[in-house]
Amino acid sequence: MLAHTDAAGAYVPVARYVQLMRLRRAGRRLASQAACPVLDAALDAGFDSPEAFSRAFKRAFGMAPSAFRRHPTWQFWSASFVVPYVSRKLTMQVKIVDFAETRVAALEHCGSPGLVNESARKFIDLRIQSGQSPVASSRTFGVPHGNPDTVPADEFRFDICGEIDEPVAPNLYGVRELVMQGGRCAVVRHTGSTDHIGETIYPVYRDWLPSSGEELRDHPLFFHYLSVYPETPLDQWQTDIYIPLV
Repeated sequence: MLAHTDAAGAYVPVARYVQLMRLRRAGRRLASQAACPVLDAALDAGFDSPEAFSRAFKRAFGMAPSAFRRHPTWQFWSASFVVPYVSRKLTMQVKIVDFAETRVAALEHCGSPGLVNESARKFIDLRIQSGQSPVASSRTFGVPHGNPDTVPADEFRFDICGEIDEPVAPNLYGVRELVMQGGRCAVVRHTGSTDHIGETIYPVYRDWLPSSGEELRDHPLFFHYLSVYPETPLDQWQTDIYIPLV
């Protein structure tokens, strides 16, 4: 069963935890989809009315849904809602691999984590138009620079990357070539929406790493996206999380 503690260390019932996760998903939807009506976000989060949704949303985020859409404030969420520990027998799931240095075309997203998908759509357009890094035969990566739950929204950066074997063609999107550093990594697989990927990441650092004898390398973790959306439903998505080790 899911165990959750709030900022004061008190346990939160499972039903409340589920509601909070739905509100978090609604917040990301409002921030990333300008045309999404509040009513649609409310119904998707399991509320019968916009009024009940707005009250619950304000308790969780400290502001009304309409205000959050204009100025997403993820730090309030981070302070009031700690991602829970979820027991998943991670010792059996974590693998140590040697990741080979990889050339990628990269689009840097700067700003709210809730708008990363909007930048990803631009990157997909470039992949289609240029023919470089075709999705069907090239790996897709994401590299977060900082924790989206704690870094101020205007300082958050995220590299959206596609594997390449030739120089990046001139483009109007700001896509450039990067080299992803090779080396030893711990790898764990996350299944489901990446909105909840923290539930897989945090236990690795809290529980697996201290008992593993391994040491972190000074390099950001990164994601290898194994599924294609919308061909693969979000609840069936698979993402490998790479945590660089010395």
